Amino acid sequence: MYAIESAGGIPIMLPLTTNPEIMIRLAHEFDGFLFTGGHDLNPELYHEKVEDTCGELCYERDRMEALLFQKVVELDKPAFGICRGLQLFNVMLGGSLIQDIPTGFQVATPVQHKQSPPYTNLVHDVHIVNNNLLHDIVQTNTIKVNSYHHQGIKVLADQLTAVAVAEDGLVEAVVMPDRTFVMAVQWHPEYSFSVDEYSQKLFSSFVSSCQSLGYDQNIQDIIA
Repeated sequence: MYAIESAGGIPIMLPLTTNPEIMIRLAHEFDGFLFTGGHDLNPELYHEKVEDTCGELCYERDRMEALLFQKVVELDKPAFGICRGLQLFNVMLGGSLIQDIPTGFQVATPVQHKQSPPYTNLVHDVHIVNNNLLHDIVQTNTIKVNSYHHQGIKVLADQLTAVAVAEDGLVEAVVMPDRTFVMAVQWHPEYSFSVDEYSQKLFSSFVSSCQSLGYDQNIQDIIA
C-alpha cells in the first residue's frame, strides 16, 4: 500500500468475500486491482492433488480472487499481480504450478528463489524479452530482483506471454497481450520499491494505467 501511495495512487483494501454480486460491483467501482502475495493456491484449481510440500491454503481468498480477476479481465481494468498474483493469473487462465521448488521434485535449480530478510536485498537476475509491457516500463533486458516464493509456473496459460525468466528458466513475469494492463511478476517490488528504481517504475506504471483525465481533473477540482 505504501508503494501505491508513493506512486500517487490511493490504495483501498478489499473485504474478504465470496459474494459474486459484491465482486462485480467492486470490479466496476475501482480503477485498478493489485493481486498480492500470500497463501498458496489450492492445487485442485489446476487439477492436481495437494502435495505435502504445498503451503497454507485459503478457500475464501481463492474464490474471491478468481471471481474478481475474471471480472477485471472482462472489463479490461488494470491488474497487477505479485508472487501469488502471478500464480493466480496463470491458474485462472488454465495454467498450472510447481507446488514446491526447493524440494527439486518438479524442478532443480541453483537459483535462490526464497531468500532470507531483508527483502530489500536483490539476489538474482531476471532476463526480460523485448517488445512487451514490462520491457516498455523498465527499458532494459536484465534487472536484479529480490525473491521470496516456493512455488512457480509449471505450465504457462495460453492467454499469457512469459516476458521475463530467471537464469534457471523459471518464469518471472507474464503479461496478457490482448488486455491494456494485465501484468504480473514473481518477485516482490513492494519490498524493494524504496531502494530500487525498477520496482518504483512498476508501481508508477500501474498507477498511471489506473488514472484517466477525468479522474485527475476531478481530484484537482476537489483540492482547489
